[in-house]
Parts: sequence; structure tokens; C-alpha cells
Amino acid sequence: MLIALNGISKSYQASHGAPPYQVLKDANLSIDKGEMVAIKGSSGAGKSTLLHIIGCLDKPTSGSYLLNGQDVSQLSLSKLAEIRNASFGFVMQHFALIEEDNALQNVATPLLFAKARRSQMDARAMEQLRNVGMEQMANKRIATLSGGEKQRVAIARAMVNNPEIILADEPTGALDRANTEKIVQLFQQLNEKGKTIIIVTHDDFVAQSCRRIVTIADGVI
Repeated sequence: MLIALNGISKSYQASHGAPPYQVLKDANLSIDKGEMVAIKGSSGAGKSTLLHIIGCLDKPTSGSYLLNGQDVSQLSLSKLAEIRNASFGFVMQHFALIEEDNALQNVATPLLFAKARRSQMDARAMEQLRNVGMEQMANKRIATLSGGEKQRVAIARAMVNNPEIILADEPTGALDRANTEKIVQLFQQLNEKGKTIIIVTHDDFVAQSCRRIVTIADGVI
């Protein structure tokens, strides 16, 4: 079992003196290595919070989270950062790219945190751009690219550290149907190569393209 969430709850203190707001309620979820899973639910259902906990961006209030058999739910923030950088690649709805840098520089950015050798960084970044069909755009500034091109660069960046798991939060939310289909095909190709893909989405087409759909409502899976 790659991911096992057991009784995960997450609460936030909305304001001083107010009762905590519970976003996730006793959530249980298991995901095997090599799965491609969609997480669906209405706005505010807890999808992104669930994804953040899976990706070690946030810690649960209670419950356990086993990642490759290790309980990561109570680890320090610094240790979570190490695991996050080694195990996960993230793809966001609005790309989260540096607009003034070119595509190659953006893809290489995670390698700085991984303390990769400078001599290897550009080669590894170019390899991932090639994998998503964007090598010809390597020296183009992000600001000059289309939405679909930006998301392909974002996927290349997510893959540059060769993570085991790709987490995507509404990755096609800002794209038209043609580009949505291209991005879904890229995720499917990565999944066929053995990557575990978890996608938060409102889009029925994207969800149906995954092998399994997990529905969350009012913080309950």
C-alpha cells in the first residue's frame, strides 16, 4: 500500500473564540502504487485539504497517514519538506510558474532544492520538456506561452525530480477542452510508466479518464 489515510480529521480555528471549523472528518483512503485516482466533490468539500495532507503540505489534526508504510502524520515540518521534495510532484490549476523566467529555468527550479549538480540541471530539465513535447519552447518566457503550454511545462517541472507520486489540483480548470484532453493524455502516459497520479477535479471528463473516482462531501469520503 503506497498511501493509507486512517481516521484523518483536519480542523482550522476560524477566528478567536469561535469553535474550530472541521474540513475533513474521519477520512479513510487507500491508494496503491501505480493507480490513477480522481478526487471529486463540490467547492468547499475538503478536496484540496485532503490533497495537501497527502502531499505533506499540511498535517492532520488527528488520525494517521502511512506513506510507504511510514507514519508521516506527526513528523516535523522540516522532515515533511524532505519527503515532499523526494516523493511528490505538484501540478496546480494556475500553473504556479515564474512568468519572467523561461521554460527550462522553471522546470529546473525543484533541482535547486534537491541540491542537484548545476551541470546536470539543464540536461534533466530538457529531458522532461522533451517528454511533454515542449523542448522547442525551452528558451521561451513563460509569459509568452499559452495556457496548455504552461501546464505542460508545469507537468515537466513536477516530473524533474522523478517523484513516485504526482498530485494535481484542478490541473485543467483554466484550459479549454482540446488542451484538457492533451493534459489528460499526458497524465495517462505517466501513469502507464508507473507513476501514481492523484487528481482533484470538477471535470467529469477528467474524472472518467482516471481508473478510480473518490467522492468527498462535507469532509467525508
